[in-house]
Amino acid sequence: MADTHKIYFEPVDIEMEVGEDEKILDAAFRQGIHLMHGCREGQCSACKSYILEGEIQMERYSTFACNDAEVDEGYVLLCRAHAFSDCTIELLNFDEDELLGGVPIQDVRTRVTAIEPMTRDIVSLRLTAIEPATYEFKPGQYSDIFIPGTDEHRSFSMATTQSTPGEVEFLIKKYPGGRFSALLDDGLAVGDELHVNGPYGSFTIKEGHALPVVCIGGGAGMAPILSLLRHLNETESTRPVRFYYGARTAADLFYVDEILALGEGLRDFEFVACLSEPLPEAPSPDGGGMPSGLRPELGNVTDVVARREEALARCEVYLCGPPPMVDAALLFLEQQGVPNDQVFHDSFTSPVTVVTT
Repeated sequence: MADTHKIYFEPVDIEMEVGEDEKILDAAFRQGIHLMHGCREGQCSACKSYILEGEIQMERYSTFACNDAEVDEGYVLLCRAHAFSDCTIELLNFDEDELLGGVPIQDVRTRVTAIEPMTRDIVSLRLTAIEPATYEFKPGQYSDIFIPGTDEHRSFSMATTQSTPGEVEFLIKKYPGGRFSALLDDGLAVGDELHVNGPYGSFTIKEGHALPVVCIGGGAGMAPILSLLRHLNETESTRPVRFYYGARTAADLFYVDEILALGEGLRDFEFVACLSEPLPEAPSPDGGGMPSGLRPELGNVTDVVARREEALARCEVYLCGPPPMVDAALLFLEQQGVPNDQVFHDSFTSPVTVVTT
């Protein structure tokens, strides 16, 4: 049995135990401590922290997330880190409301109830929880879905809320050669079982906040934003909400009618479709398209936001979409002077593009 050690987190005064054979971030999840995190694969820097005292070694990680100079100085990625002594660690990013208030990690056996194409490359995957019969998560969070017959998993955001505690929807983008997404065309069928683990992520609406909400999404990044909109509608939120969704053409839009319907239940809501390559606004044969009466804005989503938003520094901004879009939006928001603690996003990266030490 692996030796265990104590981890002391500063400046939040939290203590926990960790085995030498488990990563520090996983040990925190196991004990109900919700540390900031993103990809959980050593490719982003959301969980980067600083070692004040103790011996820690990291598994393979991206030098873009933590470079050699930072490692030499004492920085560490908690999702890759193993402790080999008692340690004191300074958390660089944390949310005091979330630290001890996160939803516990669950292992859920589910059954596929629907596989429905939404656009040419976005598929809705609906699952029903079997054991346990419900799956608890916060709107905007994501899960690991395991590839049947393997120990591999892929991370996808939930589009639903706790209004359907036993029913979960994921919106998944199909990639050529994608090990999981390929199963959506040939390999998965209604009635098949899938193992789900989660929830993860800090892309959640902060309760009690009053600032206007600006959502910026693209591709399968629709899923967590749709979850947030559904939650805001269900809780009769009075916060102003604006949703900018970037797509290539009108045929790449989907769920627009539901988004507009959800907006009718909010006090102040606007949906802006941003098309980078406008084509005739005819509905696609698989359910996407531009509803009549909705006029798109032309340009990349960040360009449209720049034209329309004059006071982003006084908003909370929620980002989810392809990594290039998120990276461009983060740089844009920094230039606009939006405080870091008003920007929320989860980092999703492809396991085939890892740059490791």
